[in-house]
Amino acid sequence: RYFLVGSNPAETKYRVLKIDRTEPKDLVVIDDKHVYTQQEVRELLGRLDLGNRTKIGQKGSSGLSRAVSAFGIVGFVRFLEGYYIVLITKRRKMADIGGHAIYKIEDTNMIYIPNDSVRVTHPDEARYLRIFQNVDLSSNFYFSYSYDLSHSLQYNLTVLRMPLETLKTETTQTRQESFDIFEDEGLSTQGGNGVFGICSKPYEKYVWNGKLLEGVKNTIHRDWLLYIIHGFCGQSKLLIYGRPIYVTLIARRSSKFAGTRFLKRGANCEGDVANEVETEQILYDASVMSFSAGSYSSYVQVRGSVPLYWSQDISTMMPKPPITLDQADPFAHVAALHFDQMLQRFGSPIIILNLVKEREKRKHERILSEELVAAVTYLNQFLPPEHAVIYIPWDMAKYTKSKLCNVLDRLNVIAEDVVKKTGFFVNRPDSYCSILRPDEKWNELGGCVVSTGRLQTGVLRTNCVDCLDRTNTAQFMVGKCALAYQLYSLGLIDKPNLQFDTDAVRLFEELYEDHGDTLSLQYGGSQLVHRVKTYRKIAPWTQHSKDIMQTLSRYYSNAFSDADRQDSINLFLGVFKPSEGKPHLWELPTDFYLHHKNTLSLSQTRQSYTYWWTTGVLKHLPLPFDEVSCAENRRKLTVKKFHKYEEEIDIHNEFFRPYELSSFDETFCLAMTNSTRDFMPKNVGIDPSPFTVRKPDETGKSVLGNKNNREETVLQRKTAASAPPPPSEEAVSSSSEDDSGTDKEDEGAVSQRSTPVKVTDTGDNTKITENVVQTTKDVYGVNLSDVPSEDDLAIYARFVQLGQSQHKQDKGSQQFSSKHHLDRVINLIPISSFSQDNIYEVQPPRVDRKSTEIFHAHIQAGKGNMQPLGKDDFLMYREYIRNRYM
Repeated sequence: RYFLVGSNPAETKYRVLKIDRTEPKDLVVIDDKHVYTQQEVRELLGRLDLGNRTKIGQKGSSGLSRAVSAFGIVGFVRFLEGYYIVLITKRRKMADIGGHAIYKIEDTNMIYIPNDSVRVTHPDEARYLRIFQNVDLSSNFYFSYSYDLSHSLQYNLTVLRMPLETLKTETTQTRQESFDIFEDEGLSTQGGNGVFGICSKPYEKYVWNGKLLEGVKNTIHRDWLLYIIHGFCGQSKLLIYGRPIYVTLIARRSSKFAGTRFLKRGANCEGDVANEVETEQILYDASVMSFSAGSYSSYVQVRGSVPLYWSQDISTMMPKPPITLDQADPFAHVAALHFDQMLQRFGSPIIILNLVKEREKRKHERILSEELVAAVTYLNQFLPPEHAVIYIPWDMAKYTKSKLCNVLDRLNVIAEDVVKKTGFFVNRPDSYCSILRPDEKWNELGGCVVSTGRLQTGVLRTNCVDCLDRTNTAQFMVGKCALAYQLYSLGLIDKPNLQFDTDAVRLFEELYEDHGDTLSLQYGGSQLVHRVKTYRKIAPWTQHSKDIMQTLSRYYSNAFSDADRQDSINLFLGVFKPSEGKPHLWELPTDFYLHHKNTLSLSQTRQSYTYWWTTGVLKHLPLPFDEVSCAENRRKLTVKKFHKYEEEIDIHNEFFRPYELSSFDETFCLAMTNSTRDFMPKNVGIDPSPFTVRKPDETGKSVLGNKNNREETVLQRKTAASAPPPPSEEAVSSSSEDDSGTDKEDEGAVSQRSTPVKVTDTGDNTKITENVVQTTKDVYGVNLSDVPSEDDLAIYARFVQLGQSQHKQDKGSQQFSSKHHLDRVINLIPISSFSQDNIYEVQPPRVDRKSTEIFHAHIQAGKGNMQPLGKDDFLMYREYIRNRYM
C-alpha cells in the first residue's frame, strides 16, 4: 500500500489516505475519516513500520519508507495499464489576496501505483505517458489552499456575506450527512464559540484537473481536493507615500474547447469558445489583510474567439489561411449558448468589442464580423431592450495605420463608456471624501450599488481573430480606466483618471505585458508581436526586429508543434480516454468529434430558438444568476462550523506563520515588483507620488537600462509572474564558465536586491567587477542624518560590544554605558544562571494614557469597529479639504 499523510500548514492536524497497490487496473483509495494529532500520526506510522518488517524485531530494514514529499495532489490518471498519481513537489508563491496565498506549480512527480508483481504491461503505455507529460505543469498552473481561484473575488465575497439564518438552516440539514464522523464532535457543547464557514463548488470551466479528480472526489475528504487553474497570475506593489496597495492580475484559461491557435477556432456545440480567458484585476490595501475589515476592489473582463462555427485550414502552409464557416447557423444556436453562459456568470449588459478588420481588398476577417452582427441582431430581438447584448465594432488595424488618429485615445473613449455601463466591485460603501469632492464621472457609474459597496454587473468581451495582440492592448486600456475608478473608490486619488508615463500606469502596463506574453505563448506559440508601446508609436527601432522574430516563432510553432500540443491537451483534460480495441490518439485524423459531442449522439433536449436563455436568468438581471441567493445556488455550497480559535480560520497564523523560520531573502512581499524601487526616478526626489507624470528618461527602469556600455545586467527585476526562482534554486552568474573562482565568489556575494553588476573584458583578459553604489538621496529622495545623536551612538556601541564578547556581560561596556547616561535609555539585567546565555530582563517603557487610548482605537479600527467621529473631527477634516483642494 501507499499511505498519503497530509497536514495543515501548522502541522497540528493530519489526515491519512490509503491507496491499494494490488489492483492492476482499478483505483482503490480509502480515507479513514479521522483527524490525527502529530503524536497519533507518529504512533500510527511507527506501528505500520513495525508490522511490515520482514522479521519481527529486525532493526536493520525498515517496513515503511518515504517515497516522496509533496504539496498537494493534482489527480489520478490511467491510460492502458494501471493508475498514476500526480503530485506537486515544488511550488512558488506568486500572489497574496487577503492573507490567502496563491502558488505556482514549479515541479510535479508522477508515481505508478500498482506493484510490479501485478503490473500488466502494454506496448503503447510509454507513448501515452510521454504525450501526457508534454503538458508542462510547471508552466503557468496555479493553486491555492484557502482561496477559490476558479471564481471571481466578487463571487467569493458575495457568498461570504450570505445571511447567518440561511447558514444555520443549511448546517442543520447537512449535519447528518457530514462526511467526517468526527468533524462536528464537541462543537455543540461550545455554545456561542462556533464560527460558520462556507465552501463553494469550483467553477468547472476554469478548473484544469477536474477529470483527474473525478474518480475520487466523492470518496475522499474535500481537504484533499486541490483545484488548479491555467493562465497567468502576477502581483505588484504600488506604494502611495508608504501605503502598500497590491495590484493583482489573474487570468483563468477555459478548459472547455481548449487548444492551440489554428486547431481551435470559433466555438463547439455547447457554446464554449476557443482561447477563452477571464482576466480579473484585484486592488486592495495591504495594510489591512482581512476580507471583512479591509478594502478590496476587482474588475473582470473576458476574451474569446468569435462564437461561430468557423476554422482555418493550415494544410496550405500560408501565413494567413482563409477563414471558412463550417456550418450554417441561421438561428445563432451556438452564440445563444455562449451568451447564456455569460449572462449566468456576469449578468447584463454583455458588451462585445469586435476589433477585426472591416475593410479589406479580399474578404477575410470581415466574414466573421458580418456573421457576428447577424447573430447578435437575431438574439437581441427576444431580450428586453435594457438587457440587450451591446455590439461595438472597431477596426483597430485601420486606425493604427492612420497617421491622423491616435489608437489609444479612441480606445480610452470606448473604455470609459464600457466601465460606466458595467461598474466594478468594491466591498466598501462610497467614502466620505467622494461626497465632499463629487465627480461627474463617478455619479454616472453603472453596476449595482448595495449597502456593502458596489457590484459589477455585466462584462466586456473583447475579440479579434486570434484574441492576442490587439485584444491585449484593448484590455489594457479598459483595465487602466477601471484601475482609476478602483483607486478613486478607495480614496487614493482625487479624480478617477490616470495618465500615461506615471509610475502607477507603468507598473500596470508591465503586468499586462507579462499577462499578454504568457497567454500568447499558451495559444499562439510566441510572445506578443504588437505591444502597448507599438500602438503608442513610441517603441524603439529595435522592437521591429523583435516583432519579426516573434512572427516567425509563431508561424513555426503553428506549423510544426501545435498538433502534438493539441494531443497532449486532449489527453490531459480527459477529452480523449484511451481504451483497448479503439483507435489510439495519434491514429485519429481529427479531434473534431471529441469536442463536438452532438456529432456522436443526438441531444434529447433542444433549446428554444426564441427563449434562448436558461430559466430564471432573466428574472434576476442585471445581477448574475450565479451570485443570487436561491435554492439552486445554495446546493453548490457546503457549510461547516468551526471553533472560534481554530488554526484553520486564523488568518494571522496562515499569513505570518510564526511556527516557521522566515528568511527575508525568500519573503514574497519583499521580492515582488515595487513602484518606488523599480519605477520611481532614482535621481529625482521632488515628488514621490506614483501618479506624477515622468519624462521617459526619468523612470527607475530606464535609468538602469540606459547606462553607457551596460552589456550585461545580473539582476533584472520583473513582475512576480516572470521572476526567476530564489537564488537557492538557481545560480545567478553573468560570467563565462572558465572564469576564476575569485570572480564567481565576488558575484555570489551580490545581494538579490543590490545594484546591477557590470562585467567588462579589458585588454589583458582580466575581469573587472564594478559595483555601482548609489547614495540614499539617489535611491530614496532624502538624505539621512549625517551624525546620529550621542545616545544612539552609545546604544549602538553597547550592541556591538555585546556581540564581540559573545553575549557575555563586560564590565568595561557597563562603565561605558553609565558614562554616557545609558541607564535612562536601556537597562539590561541578566536573568539566566548561565553566563553564555543572552537572556536579559528589560524594563518596558512607560506609555501615557493618551497614547494607550490611540493604540486601542487603532486595534479596534483594524477589526472593523470604527469609533464615531466627533464634531471636532468633521471640522478638522473639512478644513483640511478646503485648504488642500478648494
